[in-house]
Amino acid sequence: MITTINPATGEPIAEYETLDENGIDSKLEAATRAYRDWRRSPVQDRIDLLTRLGDLYESRSEELAVLAVTEMGKPITQARGEVKKCASLFHHFAKVGPAMLESEFWDLSDGGRAEGRWLPQGPVLAVMPWNFPYWQVVRFLAPTILAGNVGVLKHASLVQGVAHKIEELVLEAGGPEGLFQNLCVPSDPIGDVIADPRIVAATLTGSEGAGSAVAQQAGKHLKKVVLELGGSDPFIVMPSADIDQAVEDAVFARIQNNGQSCICGKRTIVHRDIHDAFAEKFIAALKDVKLGDPMEDDTQLGPLSSEGQRDTVLEQIENARQEGCTLLFGGEKLDRDGAWMTAGLLTDVPLASETGTDEIFGPVGQLYKADDIEEAITIANAIPFGLGSAVWTNDDDEREIFADRIEAGMTTFNAVNGSKIEAPFGGIKKSGFGRELSHHGLHEFMNLKTLVYPAEGNPQ
Repeated sequence: MITTINPATGEPIAEYETLDENGIDSKLEAATRAYRDWRRSPVQDRIDLLTRLGDLYESRSEELAVLAVTEMGKPITQARGEVKKCASLFHHFAKVGPAMLESEFWDLSDGGRAEGRWLPQGPVLAVMPWNFPYWQVVRFLAPTILAGNVGVLKHASLVQGVAHKIEELVLEAGGPEGLFQNLCVPSDPIGDVIADPRIVAATLTGSEGAGSAVAQQAGKHLKKVVLELGGSDPFIVMPSADIDQAVEDAVFARIQNNGQSCICGKRTIVHRDIHDAFAEKFIAALKDVKLGDPMEDDTQLGPLSSEGQRDTVLEQIENARQEGCTLLFGGEKLDRDGAWMTAGLLTDVPLASETGTDEIFGPVGQLYKADDIEEAITIANAIPFGLGSAVWTNDDDEREIFADRIEAGMTTFNAVNGSKIEAPFGGIKKSGFGRELSHHGLHEFMNLKTLVYPAEGNPQ
């Protein structure tokens, strides 16, 4: 049995019956049956389903947003934005999807011609986290539907209500039975699910440890895997930047989703010429963040996803102190029911320390001073992760240097870093490998089959 807990109150929400071995087998068999038909479905049928799903997410947006807030605590305005982004992605793939599935052609040196045709492969397992409970799943689900594959979801236990709701919406939109199913299970059986010959590939968004475990099991059974793991993204501010706007975005980057976002700035790196002016405004703005009921529209910071997650962040803060870091303010547990803590800021963080190289998944930032662009890049790259990054500069030459030398899967200029529905998304180093979104994400789990047609008159 899995029990979901409201992190704002600490009270139970609902209980969900977990699947036993027979239940898992039934789900995988249903996925196999669904794939036999769905792989042959006309592309237009897939497009129509994506369109209906986008419409459903739009019309049910408030209901879906409230469920996410209740289960994992994100501010309601951000939950609404997440649901809206999901609707946009369904509609985007419905609009541009057919072009992504078109064949490629090559003229051969012997006079023949070759065609590269994109074909589905089968049921794909998705292991997804709680922090963006709809978006992480939908950015897998939409291309899965378009490709002609089918999906099996192992969602985080904290958000089982969301997991069940996503499955319900696929059926409500007219998706066939077995096209997309939720496996309500703890983590233990997932290795066996990956090993099952009915699963052709796996994708995971989550921690480095979870990614390593999934990759090992997938490698053992020669199955492709896409991993989007942690990040400790740099947020770099150079002298030519609009400091006031950079401060506003730096605060949001650190408290977005209650500080629980892989791709938002966790390490703010500021050029020495503007460091003191920036720091004064940044500290004041972080202290002024409105913490409160995540259901209220003006709340900027709600509870963390669970008391366990909150306690992990508090332990990281204490470890930072032991390593010689300075906690300028905040980072404290609140004396109330639920998973509450205040925003905080660390300075004097040694680059080679555990604090300097690890990810703090909560509303606690780190502030660094860089003497020049070289030191800013050194600090930015001094971590084992390489997911996203944000750079504030209006100097074109600096942009080119940062674009080439920051070690990350994505760099955003003069804005908060985040995934875009039209562009590929993913990381390097210990932030994982593979890409989601765009045609790159669609093709990750498709078979690029080469068909060779000989020149007229060649022997067959």
